[in-house]
Amino acid sequence: MNVFQNYFLNLNRGSKKCSFTSSTNAQIGGRASGCSAKFIKNLCFLFPFNFGKPPTRLVYFAPNNINKKEEMMFSKIKKNILAGSVAIATTAMAGTVSAGAMVALLLPENVNPRWETQDAAAFVRTMGELAPDVKVEVFNANNDTSTQQRQAEQALTQGAKVLIVIPIDGESSAIIADNAAEEGVPTIAYDRMINSMNTTFWVQADLEGMGFDQATHIINNTKSGDTLVMLKGSPTDPNAAVIHNGQLRALTPLYESGERIMGYENWTQGWDPAIARRSMDQALTQLNNNVQGVVSSNDGNAGAAIASMEEQGMAGTVPVSGLDCTVQAQQLILLGKQTQCGWRPLEDMAAAAAAVTVRLVNGEDFSDLAPQKVKNGVGAEVAYVPVGSYSAVGVDGVAYVIANDKSITKDMICQGEAAETTFCK
Repeated sequence: MNVFQNYFLNLNRGSKKCSFTSSTNAQIGGRASGCSAKFIKNLCFLFPFNFGKPPTRLVYFAPNNINKKEEMMFSKIKKNILAGSVAIATTAMAGTVSAGAMVALLLPENVNPRWETQDAAAFVRTMGELAPDVKVEVFNANNDTSTQQRQAEQALTQGAKVLIVIPIDGESSAIIADNAAEEGVPTIAYDRMINSMNTTFWVQADLEGMGFDQATHIINNTKSGDTLVMLKGSPTDPNAAVIHNGQLRALTPLYESGERIMGYENWTQGWDPAIARRSMDQALTQLNNNVQGVVSSNDGNAGAAIASMEEQGMAGTVPVSGLDCTVQAQQLILLGKQTQCGWRPLEDMAAAAAAVTVRLVNGEDFSDLAPQKVKNGVGAEVAYVPVGSYSAVGVDGVAYVIANDKSITKDMICQGEAAETTFCK
């Protein structure tokens, strides 16, 4: 037993086990509701990767009610453990992968910069650490389902051993998984579930919980009788409906009681900020600028809403939620124009996908890496790994994301107008 193993055995000895509750949406697993570390309340550690079997990773949950002292302790422990686990994984996996193998990562679009600059970059980097001899081909479908299908076919023709797919559409992407299965190639659903009987693995955060956090933030920063706007995600993205379910869980009782008024809501096809901008323009026109809060399902929509309100002299006076914590979103938070964003550890999501990919390339069992299962939209049981989330608010939220997200640095955020904020000076 190594020091790393022994530390966590001691950490968890005599403590309460984590418990999970299923979401109302079959595609989403539950949030951690217990605590596995007896001396740190409200923190729950889950070990989907068994010690002694590479790669070893820690999946973590940090509830929103965590206090600052606990958060700092959690952050320090998490950093140390993740650093150690990556080293263990890299050492253990070296030289085990078939030389010359290729896998394909299929991105949905380039409107949201996270897919290329964060998710793809992290996946390629982790694959380089775990399996340097495996080539990763990255495709981007530019929000076109037929293009994504053609790219998958191209990858299969080129001899891809595994497809890692961020689907544009959960239904049409089933064709990709089914065609790959006919060639004996497994398909990993990354971020968004693929509704196919041939989906091999899925990694995601509790998006319903993140939607709930978005709405709760807006509720906490508005008052009884205030009017809200909801800029929802793409109607073809199954994740958008899950986020919206979480938002409604918080908001519906207030709508029904009249404590909050739903002034305007609209879906955003393809998560396109231009569409979100038009929606916000319409909302302000119809409501005569009587808007006190914007529940935005992601940062792209949030930025569009802020741009619209800027023209009316309202930016910075209305709380606006988001998701992804992009560089732009964090700049807007520092400027006081966006007030919240939901953050997920994309590095951990990419690491989980990479670890399973390596096992699949080698034709090895990966059940120890993903011990949980959820049912997708067609009833298939899919192995998955849940990851934690964090609701970033204000300067402290920006500081937390920078400290925990390898893809984002303070220098990246402290550009342009944001460079003049107190945080950046």
